[in-house]
Amino acid sequence: MSVNDFVVKAAAKALLKVPEVNSSWNDEFIRQFHSADVSVAVATPRGLITPIVYSAEKRGLSDISSAIKDLSARAKEGKLKPQEFQGGTFSISNLGMFGIKQFTAIINPPQSCILAVGATQKVVVPDSSEKGFKEASVMHVTLSCDHRVVDGALGAQWLQSFKGYMEDPVTMLL
Repeated sequence: MSVNDFVVKAAAKALLKVPEVNSSWNDEFIRQFHSADVSVAVATPRGLITPIVYSAEKRGLSDISSAIKDLSARAKEGKLKPQEFQGGTFSISNLGMFGIKQFTAIINPPQSCILAVGATQKVVVPDSSEKGFKEASVMHVTLSCDHRVVDGALGAQWLQSFKGYMEDPVTMLL
């Protein structure tokens, strides 16, 4: 499993906790989805494509990992079916695996949000138990939102939930 698998699962769980973020703009109304169908950006020789991990909130980490590996391989070969990359309710773009520390991703309409994931870095942080310092792994993420659907306050609620899952991954298994 990779960090990206945990990111997908944490994002899906956060979408259940803050369901208003799992929505899209449809010209005259907002459509809210009941399942977290997470689109994952994949670079291919023909350009970027976003295959979908359907119902990611219900899947285990190993299942998410297998699905992403399969979808990514078939995306690079140009063998995805349209229903495997058209749709989705939320997108993730992870450039962290390329060493990019932080970036801003562009929303895939009609989705209302995309999460940009940067590289994990070791940093020194305060250690409250020893009143000193310790080393921790830190990841920068940026949430781009369509403010017709998800305003800054709602986006912050979702990020708070996502952060909670990433900082305590055991909670994703409950």
